[in-house]
Amino acid sequence: MRLVVGPVTAVERLLAAAPIDHVLTLVSPEAEISSIAVPRTVLRFNDISEPRPGLVAPDAAILATLLDLPRELAADATLLIHCHAGVSRSTAAAYVLACAQGSPGEEGAWAWRLRQASPEATPNALMIALADQALARGGAMVRAIAGIGRGVDCLEGSVFGWTLD
Repeated sequence: MRLVVGPVTAVERLLAAAPIDHVLTLVSPEAEISSIAVPRTVLRFNDISEPRPGLVAPDAAILATLLDLPRELAADATLLIHCHAGVSRSTAAAYVLACAQGSPGEEGAWAWRLRQASPEATPNALMIALADQALARGGAMVRAIAGIGRGVDCLEGSVFGWTLD
């Protein structure tokens, strides 16, 4: 599977530039989304790292939907993942999918690849913690993301692509 990751402002350009088989949209519950002519999965939650009153936190059900997504796609599919800025939710989703496709022990290597691909990436910590539990990684994913530190400040993250083998 190939992942293309970026901000919402890049979606139309990315859809026009190359074949995309599916779009994963990670947005706040109240966010409006435009229609597209590609199959799409929409996960609605706020970009928060711990539950807060009045906001929707990522939870185990959201992570289960994310982790099940590759089973619905062909092995050679291209999945476009985007959130609002392409910094937190989308980079967390890409990292989670990479770790899920990989073997235990590769968490640090995937975190380093994420940092190389997107200097701005600051993956949503709660998504990472939930995925770490779901994948039974014993804290390895959380430690790996903490190890790369916060990304550089920006308004939007870089568009990047990964091939998961």
